[in-house]
Amino acid sequence: MWTAITLWIVHAVGFAIYALAAARAIAVGAAPWHWIVGAALIYAAIIAVFTLAEFTLSWFWRARRPPAQWIGAARTLAMIAAEFRTLIGSPWRMMTWRWRMPPPMLAKGAMPVVLVHGVFCNAGVFAWTIRRFADEALGPVYALSYGPPLAPIERFSAQLAALVDAACRDTGAAQAVVVGHSMGGLVARDYLRTHGGAKVARVVTIGTPHNGSRFARLAAGRCLAQMRPASEWLAALPPAPASPPIVSLWSPHDSMVAPQTSAVLEGATNIAFLGIGHNALLRDESVHARVVAEIWTARRGVDSRLRGNDG
Repeated sequence: MWTAITLWIVHAVGFAIYALAAARAIAVGAAPWHWIVGAALIYAAIIAVFTLAEFTLSWFWRARRPPAQWIGAARTLAMIAAEFRTLIGSPWRMMTWRWRMPPPMLAKGAMPVVLVHGVFCNAGVFAWTIRRFADEALGPVYALSYGPPLAPIERFSAQLAALVDAACRDTGAAQAVVVGHSMGGLVARDYLRTHGGAKVARVVTIGTPHNGSRFARLAAGRCLAQMRPASEWLAALPPAPASPPIVSLWSPHDSMVAPQTSAVLEGATNIAFLGIGHNALLRDESVHARVVAEIWTARRGVDSRLRGNDG
């Protein structure tokens, strides 16, 4: 709610200022199409600048990469373009998330999937993921939109606990799979620390700064302070437990987790995906395929235990 409202206000104010300037210019003879095209170009330019700023800072703060992780100029440009394509649609997806999010496809006894977004976002960032899950009949799927944005992570994990409880209650399942992007992975880990793992079969984190990110120093807020490298909060988080297992999907070229190796979590299964930016991880086919595989692994594991108990 908070993110969507903020984005609507920012876009409304920006549009009003631009429309007023356009009306005045058109009144004295300017061509209307210049201003229509100009609006699209200015919007794209703002996203492009933000994208380039991400990659520039992440390069300065980068972790040392072995030669096997070097990707070359052509793939670097493709990576930047993919991140730009993801970001240019993100505001609209987050502004309209309430209308975009379908109700969970309830299936009694089916293990639900709970999605947890990152900082300054909402469930709208998972619009592509949820559509793909629907196409693959991989439901029921629940997406958390937590807040307020700058609150401590403990507050968000309490909201996650309520959604996990609701998902299990709705479906009759004993456990859920939790998938967290960026700070959402830390929310999931705090949930495990606070509430235990009895209701979680598996946690999959995507681009999560498990050991902090220098980008968190660029803004204020309790959750951002907790995400800064070497923070007391991060130091107090336990390593990945044996159960439920945690799988960390990360990119050595992440554009917002810096250093990028911060996404490697002790005790977890860590899987690297080369040449993918931070936000584009959510729309990458190879990453998505791995998430789906982890969900099915969790479901098969529960089915196997149930069959063993029945025998």
